Amino acid sequence: MSTTPSAGAPGTGREPNSADRNWLALACELAALCPPSETAFSVGAVVVAADGTELARGYSRESDPHDHAEEGALAKLPAEDARLATATIYSSLEPCARRASRPRPCAQLIRDVGLRRVVTAWNEPDTFVAGADGVETLEDAGVIVLALPEYANAAQAPNRHLRL
Repeated sequence: MSTTPSAGAPGTGREPNSADRNWLALACELAALCPPSETAFSVGAVVVAADGTELARGYSRESDPHDHAEEGALAKLPAEDARLATATIYSSLEPCARRASRPRPCAQLIRDVGLRRVVTAWNEPDTFVAGADGVETLEDAGVIVLALPEYANAAQAPNRHLRL
């Protein structure tokens, strides 16, 4: 795991701070590393501890053609890591609530490891899954979800081939 000292500690509630913006910008940069796909979005994700330490990062299709960014980042951490209860995950796209390629969608994985805060750039369009409701799934589980739409263009850029 690396740290990005200049990014800083995540916010704690529904109001984003400058560190939230820096970490989300990094997640959007990670999305550009994804091998392009005609059947899936290119997404980046970063898990950050409350003290600003980067715990893990991932991007779609990083090690398997079916990997989602959040799934890949969380797989790099032990599920019992106590820091997850106060950590934030930054994802360039709303975490999925349904998926065809795996039994557990990203919103469920986030909930199951105990993350209580998600910051995202872009809500999932109906391109592959109709009625994407990752935000609703997370909020119903008590997770704080912030959308920073000023990062939507950066999150969408690696997905332009999908004709959004």
